[in-house]
Amino acid sequence: MASKINIFLTGATGHIGGSVLARLLNHPNFSSFELNVLVRSTDKAKKLRTLRVKVTLGSYDEKLEILAEAASHADIVISMADADNLPASTAILDGMKIKHAASGKAPILIHTSGTGIIVDDARGLHGDHREFSDLESEVLNAIPVTALHRNVDIPIIEADKAGYINAYIITPGTVFGYPSGPLVDLGIQNIPSIQMRYLIKPCIARKQGAYFGKGLNLWSAVDVDDTADLYLILFDAILRDPESAGHGTEGYYFVENFQYSALEVAQAISEGLVEQGIMTTPEISPFTLEEGEKYFGTFWPLLGANSKVKADRSRALGWAPKRDKEDLIANLKSGVAFYLKGY
Repeated sequence: MASKINIFLTGATGHIGGSVLARLLNHPNFSSFELNVLVRSTDKAKKLRTLRVKVTLGSYDEKLEILAEAASHADIVISMADADNLPASTAILDGMKIKHAASGKAPILIHTSGTGIIVDDARGLHGDHREFSDLESEVLNAIPVTALHRNVDIPIIEADKAGYINAYIITPGTVFGYPSGPLVDLGIQNIPSIQMRYLIKPCIARKQGAYFGKGLNLWSAVDVDDTADLYLILFDAILRDPESAGHGTEGYYFVENFQYSALEVAQAISEGLVEQGIMTTPEISPFTLEEGEKYFGTFWPLLGANSKVKADRSRALGWAPKRDKEDLIANLKSGVAFYLKGY
């Protein structure tokens, strides 16, 4: 009897991660997988075990040897937690290096980064920053370690170059939408995305939609279900032939389906506030510097940046995202009601 494929997942109860795990649970080859999920809480662990998965109790913050141990047994690691946590990522790479030494075969790492790697410093004043394709490997690999997420991406790509892993980096823009599936039904998956929380909650607090500068900056966006679909399309391509999909220096996979402006977001949130009786008319206004620091700290320039990408490599795999800007606008409006309930 052939041994099962050991798949170690981190961030599997997150907004994206729970949707990826749901798809693996429904995969036609599920019986040939041994899914091992990293989780912090014993309550979530108990519920996850009802889905016929193995659970490793641990986190990205302490006892990182637990990560290394789990990764050392994995044929495939799908990391969907903190994209900037270098110690945790290093522990995973250390474990995968052990796996490679024992098996003589490079294990697979599907890592989650983000299009923050290519942001500018527009501060909302323009949308003229260039658009980046995930096929521009030379350009992307020249991005310095000081750029967002590159402190983790670069060591992963170097590990691929060293030959002890094959690394594929899924790189979403703004992710929106409401996931569904078994983890949602069990109450253990994060429903809203981190980006939606950052966009909506400060506007609720100030009782008006807002933007930075002139609100002219543009971001690429994608729905959570479309995002999770890409993970599985890439996963299946790798199972067929790990060399059939670009990896390492050729391994960035952008995730986007359209672009939106900060003005459009602010307007949609104000309309949501009107629908909830918080405002009478949907005016919008810029955040003051004081508000930026109050709500976002030193992180606020990212909300005024441009991050425009094209998922050419991802689409070449057959990925075809469906949800568009109208879906984002509807999600922003409904998100106001969601957060007003105290989430």
